[in-house]
Amino acid sequence: MSFTVRPGLVTGFVGPNGAGKSTSMRVILGLDAVDAGTALIGGRPYHSLRHPLRHIGSLLDAAALHPGRSARDHLLWLAHSQGLAARRVDQVIEQVGLASAARRKAGGYSLGMRQRLGVAAALLGDPPIIMLDEPFNGMDPESIIWMRGFLRSLAAQGRAVLVSSHLMSELQDTADHLVVAGRGRAIADAGVADLIAAASGNRVAVRTTARPDAMTVLGHAGAAVAATGRDTITVSGLAADRIVALLNQGAVPFSEVSAHRATLEEVYIELTRDAVEFRAATPSEVSR
Repeated sequence: MSFTVRPGLVTGFVGPNGAGKSTSMRVILGLDAVDAGTALIGGRPYHSLRHPLRHIGSLLDAAALHPGRSARDHLLWLAHSQGLAARRVDQVIEQVGLASAARRKAGGYSLGMRQRLGVAAALLGDPPIIMLDEPFNGMDPESIIWMRGFLRSLAAQGRAVLVSSHLMSELQDTADHLVVAGRGRAIADAGVADLIAAASGNRVAVRTTARPDAMTVLGHAGAAVAATGRDTITVSGLAADRIVALLNQGAVPFSEVSAHRATLEEVYIELTRDAVEFRAATPSEVSR
């Protein structure tokens, strides 16, 4: 698996369970040894960094903290190990919105609060590289919105940001670039906009209250038509203006005809179709 996380971008790191995402992150941090190859941070291996938190900040496990320590004491301990001043601890606590709970024992934190504390720890050394594993887990909608904006702001500051997540909807609104892992290999490494454009193809989305009639009319004209919802279809093989003309000629009512834009989830499913290690039966297969 070979890829580069570049400054100024949020790079999403996705793939099925067992694809090697968390292992790759552990290798970058020197927590797991490799049989071959190298993982470099700004051109250097992790073990050669004197104060690593000044080079890369990471969150791999939000539960990896002493439950009896307050959030502030947890960060003070980390700061001391890196030669950082106490005032930096207060800055990052404020930055992630934990100021009112900083002196509470971290063992009483919710998962979402622990995620914020983990992000604060990653920011302690003001590093140029941030690496987070599933940072959206356990967050309520308000916190998810905050996290999306926060990650984009880190990249806007010129940092390289690597984010592993199973939530494609969050990465679609956050990531600029995507690395897709499958069975220990990078099976895609491209810009999110490029991947979505390629997956969208020349398809056209149609919204109609007469879906069967629309499918019949367009199918007879040589188009490939697929139902995508109770009142929506996707059409391939016909331009949008031709679709409009055919529906009007057939007196088929419609409220929308637009270029289809694939979701990042559709892109992901297509790319990882052959990389999923365990696949459950569909409801139709179970009912047979």
